[in-house]
Amino acid sequence: MRPTPALAAGGRTVASFLSATEWMLPSPATQVHTISVLPSRLEFAFSNLTTSLRNGGGNGSETGNPKFQIVRDDLLHPLANGNKARKLDALLPVLRHCGATDIVTCGGCQSAHAAAVAVHCAEWGIRPHILLRGEQLDVPTGYNLISLMFGNVTYASRSLYAQRDEMLYEHAIKVAGCSGTVMWADEIIGKDLGLDEDTTDGNGSRKVMIVKEGAGSVQALLGVMRLLEYLSGLTLFGKDEKVHIVVDSGTGTTAVGLALGAVCLGLQWRVTGVMLADTLERYKQRERSLVSDFEKVFPQIYHGMVEDATHDNLVQWVERFSPRSFPKLQTCMLYSIKVAC
Repeated sequence: MRPTPALAAGGRTVASFLSATEWMLPSPATQVHTISVLPSRLEFAFSNLTTSLRNGGGNGSETGNPKFQIVRDDLLHPLANGNKARKLDALLPVLRHCGATDIVTCGGCQSAHAAAVAVHCAEWGIRPHILLRGEQLDVPTGYNLISLMFGNVTYASRSLYAQRDEMLYEHAIKVAGCSGTVMWADEIIGKDLGLDEDTTDGNGSRKVMIVKEGAGSVQALLGVMRLLEYLSGLTLFGKDEKVHIVVDSGTGTTAVGLALGAVCLGLQWRVTGVMLADTLERYKQRERSLVSDFEKVFPQIYHGMVEDATHDNLVQWVERFSPRSFPKLQTCMLYSIKVAC
């Protein structure tokens, strides 16, 4: 990834834009922990660096020992967190501003995205409707239980779920009823609709917004960029430091948001995305699509920041060496680590 000459001015523009954006999360702050490798004992030492970094203190580990930091976004919220909350950070306020009364989305039986939508919509006074793939569990656990607690859950057969867009739209029509309206969230992103939060016509009609599986839209990139700006303000991750970020990548949206944010903020940071769900070409295709959408929706902060040659080269995509494991409920939060720097 090669910075452009306009980065310094662009960084200020992006920072101003982010500060003026309405967010779901009250703060971009997150805990940062460090893992130090102790070669003499073949052990790892663990410590919480957040306080010392924010106060300009030291790195909290023995000098000379290899170490890496972990951004603990799994601690953002007691029930719904990680990059799922970051993706909703800038999206949910836009949907509420456009008068959304209900949100329809979908995911797997243990979808972290579905649980995050259910929890955060409930907190913001929007009715969440969740379509989960497969059959209802005999004993609900994990994110499935959280979705059931906070959302209106409907189980969809795998054959029905294979046609996601049609499934989502048909369900949204049912939720809206005869007098309601249905819109795709992606269609309103970047448009100045001139609406207030209270846009109902007084007769109780519903305004239903459809959020696609994973919420991997251009608006999701802003929440990840907000995180990156916060990290760059910590002492260890200073703007002049060369930082390498490694992130597990399902759809790849988080990795692209981090890499795009680094370029637009003028940071000498590089991002490696560990592919979990698709081929290299599909990840690169997704990257090109997100960057192109970002250019169209936010030209005021994109223009001159990203060279044409980097459209599919912001992220270094690599194969995963071992299958991803999903531990039991009581330990999954500890292992839900999204970014390592």
